[in-house]
Amino acid sequence: MGMTMTQKVLAAHAGLDKVHSGQMIMAKLDLVLGNDITAPIAIEEFEKAGMVTVFDKSKIALVPDHFAPNKDIKSAENCKLLREFSREMDIENYFEIGQMGIEHALIPEKGLAVPGDVIIGADSHTCTYGALGAFSTGVGSTDMAVAMATGEAWFKVPEAVKIVLRGKMGKWVSGKDVILHIIGMIGVDGALYQSMEYCGEGVANLSMDDRFTIANMAIEAGAKNGIFEADDRTLKYVSEHSKRVPVVFKADKDAKYSRVIEIDLAAVKPTVAFPHLPENTRSIDEIGDIRIDQVVIGSCTNGRLEDLRMAAKVLKGNKVDQDVRAIIFPATQRIYLQAMREGLLEIFIEAGAAVSTPTCGPCLGGHMGILAKGEKAVSTTNRNFVGRMGHTESEIYLASPAVAAASAITGKISSPEEVIK
Repeated sequence: MGMTMTQKVLAAHAGLDKVHSGQMIMAKLDLVLGNDITAPIAIEEFEKAGMVTVFDKSKIALVPDHFAPNKDIKSAENCKLLREFSREMDIENYFEIGQMGIEHALIPEKGLAVPGDVIIGADSHTCTYGALGAFSTGVGSTDMAVAMATGEAWFKVPEAVKIVLRGKMGKWVSGKDVILHIIGMIGVDGALYQSMEYCGEGVANLSMDDRFTIANMAIEAGAKNGIFEADDRTLKYVSEHSKRVPVVFKADKDAKYSRVIEIDLAAVKPTVAFPHLPENTRSIDEIGDIRIDQVVIGSCTNGRLEDLRMAAKVLKGNKVDQDVRAIIFPATQRIYLQAMREGLLEIFIEAGAAVSTPTCGPCLGGHMGILAKGEKAVSTTNRNFVGRMGHTESEIYLASPAVAAASAITGKISSPEEVIK
């Protein structure tokens, strides 16, 4: 029996010719990632265990992005701990205010993830780098502590779900709509501890930003990771961002999958996930009249340049509804700068939106966009659990940047076609 993409990557890093689902392996790591919520715990465990040095100062990345810029004294202390630890260990990849970004957009941009890598991060959306053909997954802070010292981690080799993409997406449809559509089909536990492996001729029609978004939300289907086979578009992206040599792994023709799902991209409509689970999806023509109070465009899921361009296309020449707060978060400083050069920030501000420095703040109900009791938000983030963005009696509707921007204009959940004729 052949191996899946994920199994091949893991086998290579475990020094084995072959692995199978359910097998326990020890694999070498190419990157260990932490943020200002999870890394302080890992650092405490690192020191408590008597560890005195990291395994490789170039293969650890610390990014204070969740409560940064610091919202209070506790968050300031957490960021200080990361800063001091990075200096003490001479960690090369420490990115703070001015150089920082939302970690899962920043890591590929900095060239720290390439095809064939094995990456762990003490954040569940570390699965984002599967867009590049890497195996990447979230872990706990204690696992991160051990990995920083040893450069290795235990894994149970996952089964895989094969997702075959056909055709091309229609107008106003993006990677966010595709992954919400898939999660709506299979549920939030539909790929539990499995690898979501994307293939088919439709993959070539997805931009890298689309792929990052789709891989980012693998965890929202319960998956261990999401992964795309690296193609010419992937390799072009990597060559523009990294000096490292990629290693491309392709699934064997006789690889075993737990199930095969076929998706006609042309049939996917703009999709919205209703409270309080990402699986609670409806297409835009099934929404009804739902008034909203806030719109958030950004996050590690949809704060990339294509996302901002899409939002600007909808917002240009329009005004945000007087009863809506629209907040836009470019995912990194580089994206922010390019958006400024292209005039996107001017479009946002003239429309009546607020533009923020990169931060995860509103996504996890941390700061810069907290919802009050009874408020409703359309958000391009990845989770809409009870209380995720504020009060437990608030509601979050997950959507693409195009739908979010249109909703900001109309004051209710809307299709872009309602404002762009």
